[in-house]
Amino acid sequence: MKIAIIGAGVIGATLAARLAQRGAEVTLLDQNSPGSGTTSTSYAWVNANGKEPPAYYRLNLAGLEAHTRLSPPGEQGWLGLGGHVEFAVDNRHRENLEARIKRLKSWNYGVEEITAERARALLPDIALPADVQLIVHYTHEAYAYPAKYLAHMLGEARDAGAVLRTGVAVTGLNANGQGAEVHLSDGSILEVDKVVSAAGRWTRALAALAGASVPVLEFSKPGDIVVGYLAVTNPLPVRLSRLITSPWLNVRPAGGGRLMLQALDLDTTADPREIPGPTSELANTFLRRLQSLLGNTEGAEIEKIVVGQRVMPEDGRTIVGPAPNLPWLYVVATHSGITLAPYLGEAIAAELFGERQDAFDEFRIERFLTDRTYGQPYTPRKPGEQ
Repeated sequence: MKIAIIGAGVIGATLAARLAQRGAEVTLLDQNSPGSGTTSTSYAWVNANGKEPPAYYRLNLAGLEAHTRLSPPGEQGWLGLGGHVEFAVDNRHRENLEARIKRLKSWNYGVEEITAERARALLPDIALPADVQLIVHYTHEAYAYPAKYLAHMLGEARDAGAVLRTGVAVTGLNANGQGAEVHLSDGSILEVDKVVSAAGRWTRALAALAGASVPVLEFSKPGDIVVGYLAVTNPLPVRLSRLITSPWLNVRPAGGGRLMLQALDLDTTADPREIPGPTSELANTFLRRLQSLLGNTEGAEIEKIVVGQRVMPEDGRTIVGPAPNLPWLYVVATHSGITLAPYLGEAIAAELFGERQDAFDEFRIERFLTDRTYGQPYTPRKPGEQ
């Protein structure tokens, strides 16, 4: 089977590896360089926390479990397995946490309420506020280094015979007998049996080349749900090996002593066309919040700020499956792509080889034609939400 995969982010690369390992003749295409889309600007929190409905929770749990199973130990691995600590200082956040704890415990998820003393043991440099109401430890959650994951999967894909072509855009998609033709910007044409769209935030435009409608949101104005700031600090002498979600700042290790910062209430001005610099007022706000949360950050500086652009189907849930009436075109587009990549790569490869995945049934494109009860992506965003 000849397959063209469009998009060399974490999902496309994983799928290329898994399909090539099954014996498919795979060409992985990207209009830029591998991982240059959403993969390169992700907070990369690996979790199934707060994911609803239950079918979506199960997908994310499968992703978390696949990461834990596949990440090599030590320096070769891409996963930080320290867990995640979240705390609340107001009634609304506490009630949200209590509801999540109850639901997650009913699903046997790794979650526990902890004391301030236990939190300080897990986070030695934390400055817990005096009015903290509830502290929760998600024991099995993790953070990923997307570039390391991507390198691993691209290596597996190449070893299995997949071909990577970068710097070429897809200009046309059309049926050709039982298969398809992929027209490229360099004038070449690929004749394949299947095309897989793993194009992330470019999914809508790519699918339209084939006459398909795939409802993935696109950036429209500063602060909309598909954009958010991430800031990275200089190396700091902070003892941190896990994620922190606080009411004013989310923090995770970023490698080499650096920290990655996220503050969802600041995202109201996020605009990928105008990104504040490392000495901007936004950067100073990040620094003030960091210094109020963690000790040993007096020398903190912001090295860079990026605006991440999330892949967001109109209802906030994963889209996966063949495009209606186009059996040669398979589409995957999802928020939480970092979490889901290792599971989706394996499961989609299986489905393309004829092993139907019942777990995908609530996430196929046809739902947008028959069921409008999914609603819009959840707003406002909750503390810690990606």
